[in-house]
Amino acid sequence: MIDILVDEELAGTFAVPAGIEQAVIATCRLAGQAASQPQLCVRFAADDAVHELNRQWRGKDQVTDVLSFPMQEGPLFDFEQPLGDIALAVPFIQQEAARLELAESAHGLHLIVHATLHLLGYDHINDQDAAEMQLLEKKIMAEIGLHNPYPVDESESI
Repeated sequence: MIDILVDEELAGTFAVPAGIEQAVIATCRLAGQAASQPQLCVRFAADDAVHELNRQWRGKDQVTDVLSFPMQEGPLFDFEQPLGDIALAVPFIQQEAARLELAESAHGLHLIVHATLHLLGYDHINDQDAAEMQLLEKKIMAEIGLHNPYPVDESESI
């Protein structure tokens, strides 16, 4: 079950993107995890809330687009238990989407795919891990019928 939470101050300023469950299930499957009903929470939050979470948990005093908080360690996951939580900074994402000339819903779904991969143990700390994660994101996004999130060969600039 995927719980969706929307902070009160966002009411009426955006629409929760359709396809969250499809994106999460595709992410799990293509990451080699057979989960027909993964459990996690997706929170759509104001920038200041995500800023505070980023400061508190990562020591970074700034807003960011998405944060993930895993509740399990891989490589084997118990899908009877929650994978973790995802927090998205809605105004920040709306600005990013406009800058990237993407639909807000498509950009939001990409960030949910990205964060779900983090919940499954993927990261982009070093070049090799980043390239692996980006390749997987491209495959997932293609499978769910959305844009290539990395249209330029990122391996040269990582």
